[in-house]
Amino acid sequence: MSLVKEFKEFAMKGNVVDMAVGVVIGTAFGKIVSSLVADVVMPLLGKIVGGASFGDLAFDLGADPAGQPVLLKYGAFLQSMFDFVIIAAAIFMALKAINRLRTPPAAAPPPADVALLTEIRDLLKNR
Repeated sequence: MSLVKEFKEFAMKGNVVDMAVGVVIGTAFGKIVSSLVADVVMPLLGKIVGGASFGDLAFDLGADPAGQPVLLKYGAFLQSMFDFVIIAAAIFMALKAINRLRTPPAAAPPPADVALLTEIRDLLKNR
């Protein structure tokens, strides 16, 4: 089998295509949620805690040999943590909504012999 033919079979499998669609949608969803965090949630949270911007929070560790300040930017880390928590919560809620929309598969009818035995049992109970 040629390499091109083998690659074509691999790339056209349903799982690979489904995964590619999931990655594209996930990337777009991630951008939406990141914008929600950066443009809506964090400004509100900054206002609540006294107008501080989390991205600006840092410890000054002194200066490097060139005279530039060396900063430990823990605010950027906090921002990333908030992003992660809110993105994870949004994905959880989206998956929960999707699972609610799915209909459970219908229960398969019992085999004929089980149905017959159940009918006999019910008739014997009624006597």
